[in-house]
Amino acid sequence: MPDSLKIRSLALLAAGFLLGFSPAFLAAQSAQPERASERTAQPISQAPGGFRIAGTVVDAISAHPLARAQVSVTNTKNPNDRQVMVTADDGRFRFQVNAGKYSLQGAKRGFITFAYDQHENFWTAIVTGAGLDTEGLTLRLPPAASISGRVLDDVGDPVRNAAIAVFREDHRTGVSRIEQFTNATTDDLGTYEVTPLDAGTYFVAVTAQPWYAVHPVSSQPVAGPASAADRTLDVAFPISYYKDATESDDATPIPIRRGDHAEVDFHLGAVPALHLIVHSPESVMRKFWPQFQKPTFDGMTPAQPSSVELVSPGVYEITGLAAGKYVLHAGGSTDGILKTPSEVYLNSDGQEIDPSGGAATSSVKASVRVRGATKLLPQLALLLRNEKGRVAARAPVDDKGEASFTNIAPGKYDVLAGSFGKAYSVFKISLGSSVIPGHVLNVPAGASLTVSLSLVGAEVTVEGFAKRSGKATPGAMVVLVPSDPESNLELFRRDQSDLDGSFSLAGVVPGNYTILAIENGWDLDWAKPAVIEHYRQHGQKLVVGSETKGSMHLPGPVEVQPKL
Repeated sequence: MPDSLKIRSLALLAAGFLLGFSPAFLAAQSAQPERASERTAQPISQAPGGFRIAGTVVDAISAHPLARAQVSVTNTKNPNDRQVMVTADDGRFRFQVNAGKYSLQGAKRGFITFAYDQHENFWTAIVTGAGLDTEGLTLRLPPAASISGRVLDDVGDPVRNAAIAVFREDHRTGVSRIEQFTNATTDDLGTYEVTPLDAGTYFVAVTAQPWYAVHPVSSQPVAGPASAADRTLDVAFPISYYKDATESDDATPIPIRRGDHAEVDFHLGAVPALHLIVHSPESVMRKFWPQFQKPTFDGMTPAQPSSVELVSPGVYEITGLAAGKYVLHAGGSTDGILKTPSEVYLNSDGQEIDPSGGAATSSVKASVRVRGATKLLPQLALLLRNEKGRVAARAPVDDKGEASFTNIAPGKYDVLAGSFGKAYSVFKISLGSSVIPGHVLNVPAGASLTVSLSLVGAEVTVEGFAKRSGKATPGAMVVLVPSDPESNLELFRRDQSDLDGSFSLAGVVPGNYTILAIENGWDLDWAKPAVIEHYRQHGQKLVVGSETKGSMHLPGPVEVQPKL
C-alpha cells in the first residue's frame, strides 16, 4: 500500500509542472515541510505505540544541538496521526509511535524548516517496525541565509520603492534553469533584505524609476520655462543586475552557503530615456496596444514605460525606457491575424519600430479523449511547450472536452496534459485524416488547426527498494527514465528512498522505462540524455502495460549508483 502523503506530493509535482506552476509554488504546496504556524494548527495524536523515533536536532553547519526547536512526526498514511514536541537544552526529541512510516520535520527561528535528510521537495521517511535504528537519528536544520543591501542613485541618495527580484538556479525540472525565486522592495533608506534562503546560486536584479524624472511627449511640447529643464530630467534607470550589468546574460552569480549573509548593493546610474515611435496598420489601430518585455535569464519580465500615447492615427509614442534588448508584443492584428512578438534592440531616441514584420500567429482548437475514461476530470488543462522548453500557452478543457489556443507563434510544440493531482500523456494527435503518434504538434504560420488528442491517464504507482551491495540505502535519488528521455520530459518521475530503502513513484503512465538510483545525485541535470545515459545503462528495465493500474512492485532491488 503506497504512502498517501508521499504519493500526494509526487502526484502534485508531476501534474503541477505540467500545469505551469513555478518551482517555488510547487515547493510550498507539495512535499515541503509545513511552517510552524501550520503545524500547530493540525490535530495532534498522543497515543503511545510500541516503537520509538528519537534523536537530536542540530545545526546543519556546526552540528551543535538546538534547544527549543519544534519537532513533529506525521504518519505518511494518515496526516492526522501527528505528534509535536519542543526539544530541551540538549536538542533531544523522542516520540512513541506505532509501526509505520513517518515524516520527521523540525523548525526553529533563524533556521530553514526542514525534513529528515531533505533534498528539494523530497525527504527520507522514518520506517519503524523493520529492525532499523530509529532512536539515534540526527535531524539537521540549515541556518537561514539572507541577501541584503542598499540601492543608491548616482549621487548617493537612497532609491525607495525599488523592485528587487531574486532569481535562483533550479534543477527541479531536470535541466538547470534560472527562475525568479522571490522579490522585495526597498524602504525609505533604500535598504532591502531577502530571507530565509537556503544554499544555492542566486542572482539579484533591481528595477526603479528616478523620482525626479519627467518624460514629455515629443509631439506635445511643454510650454514655458519648464520645457528646457524637462529634457535634462528625461532620464531612466536601466534594469540593473548584480554586478553592474544591464542584461541578465552578464549578471554575476551570487553563491550562497547555508547561514551566509550576503551584502549586495546597487548604485543606479540615470541614462537618457528613449522616445520610441511604434506604427500600427490603419486597419487595426483601435485594437493595437504595444507592450514591451525584457528577456531575463530563462523567462521574461514586463518592461513598464512611463507612458504610451497615441500621438496620431496609427502612431504611438512610448517614453521612459532605457536602451537595451526587448521583446515587443503588438496587441493588434492585420485582417484578424496577430503577429508574433519581435525581438528589438532599442538604442536611439526617436527610433521607429514597425511591429508588423513578425510571422502571423495561429490558433489551435483541440478535442480531448482519455482512453478508458467515461468522463474527464475537472481542472484538466492542456499546455504547449516550445522548443526552448518553456510553456508557451495553457488552456483549460471545458465540459465538452474542448480547449482552444489563440495567438500561437509558429513552431513545434509538445502537447502536454494534466489536472491538479493527476498527470496524463498525449499518445496520439489526429489532424484531419493524418494521425501523428506521440505528442509533438507542428504549428505553421497563420494556420487555424483543429486536432483531436488521445490521452492516457497516469494510473500506476511503482514501488521498490534501493540497495547498495544488498544493503538498504536511504536518501538516494530514484529516477524513472522514459525510453526516449529527450522527447518525454513529462514522463520522468522521482523519489527519495526511505530509511529502509523503499520508494514510491506515483503517477506513472504506460510505457517503457529504466529505473535507477543515484547517491547524492540531486544537483544533476537528470533530464539531459547526455547526463542520465551512463546511469541508465546500469539501471533496471521496466514495462508498464496499457492495462496496468494501482501498485506495481519491482521484482528486485534497484542498485544504487555513485554519482560521477
